[in-house]
Amino acid sequence: MAKIIQHNFFYPHPPEVVWDYLTKPELMAQWLMASNFEPVVGHEFRMKAGPMPSLNFDGNFYCKVLEVNPFETLSYSWKFGPGDGTLTDSVVIWTLNVKDNGTELLLVHRGFNGGNFMAMFDSMNEGWAKHPQKILKLIEEAANGTARA
Repeated sequence: MAKIIQHNFFYPHPPEVVWDYLTKPELMAQWLMASNFEPVVGHEFRMKAGPMPSLNFDGNFYCKVLEVNPFETLSYSWKFGPGDGTLTDSVVIWTLNVKDNGTELLLVHRGFNGGNFMAMFDSMNEGWAKHPQKILKLIEEAANGTARA
């Protein structure tokens, strides 16, 4: 059975604003994780979360940018595992569409090939449901001049 995480979000802002939060490392760190991300096809980057031994996860996500179509589509590989060299391989795809004077953002995270990922799958599904919602608050804080430095 294929495992897919899928969530839709809406931001009453243009795609260019939302895109910045998906592609600028300093903004990504505010809602997702710190990384050395660059929106360049082929760029390899790493994100680090806290280790979760009970979920067979060492805290590292190893990623590679697969597609960059500014203000429309961004995708990257997303590999993770227990730290013993075995990795679960998946792909994260962000799609932005202009809608109702704002941006509809679709997240699809699929693949999950290799490794024992089921415990981690539920945790990621929960995280993907809530973390992108932080983007709206960050955009509004920036627009109101109340953003944290």
